[in-house]
Amino acid sequence: MQCLGQRRTRGRYYWLTVVVRILIADAHEVVRAGLVRIVKSRSSWEVVAVAGDGKEAVQKTVETRPDIAVIGYALPLIDGIEVTRQIRARLPKTEVLIFTMYVDEAVITQVLQAGARGYLLKSDANRELIAAIETLESHKPFFTTQVSETLLRAFTARVRREKPALTFRERQIVQLIAEGYTSKTIAKLLNIGVKTVETHRAAILRKLKVSPTAALVRYAIRHKMIEV
Repeated sequence: MQCLGQRRTRGRYYWLTVVVRILIADAHEVVRAGLVRIVKSRSSWEVVAVAGDGKEAVQKTVETRPDIAVIGYALPLIDGIEVTRQIRARLPKTEVLIFTMYVDEAVITQVLQAGARGYLLKSDANRELIAAIETLESHKPFFTTQVSETLLRAFTARVRREKPALTFRERQIVQLIAEGYTSKTIAKLLNIGVKTVETHRAAILRKLKVSPTAALVRYAIRHKMIEV
């Protein structure tokens, strides 16, 4: 947070204004514009950066060091979970609010494990965004009612999750394949060798028992790795 202005009383200085610095990242321009509009309605809040993909979100977060990062879940290049993990590792004081259309226990769990302390549904943005940012500003967790109910149902029912068929790295590669990137580009984005990408691709196809790339795209959509 940035403090502006001072007032001296009885030999002491008091800050007059606290500015909350906010970064916004979402794959859709119209969504980004709507979030910026809501944030700018508060005079003490400042949008320090806007990003359209995960790689840009991490880069701009490191550059601007916001107090709060509003991160879309299904970002291109690097998804919201990995973006959250990288932000929290580099800037532990920056709170992350995940912004998504999905109410899914597995997704919520992954987001929390990555370090996010807030989870906001896109359908609730107009009503809840301000409350979410205010809560995270105080370093407290924020969940909308629907998300809280989802977690409560999962807890009381003691749902036993099935072990994921794919590893974390394989899920990353499936997402990038579904977004249309070649093995060479994927290798550069993930900083691994092209042969490693091809090895992962072969393992993915073997595990999922599919062959064409179109089947991987359908898998990514069905498992909410990309938004369509």
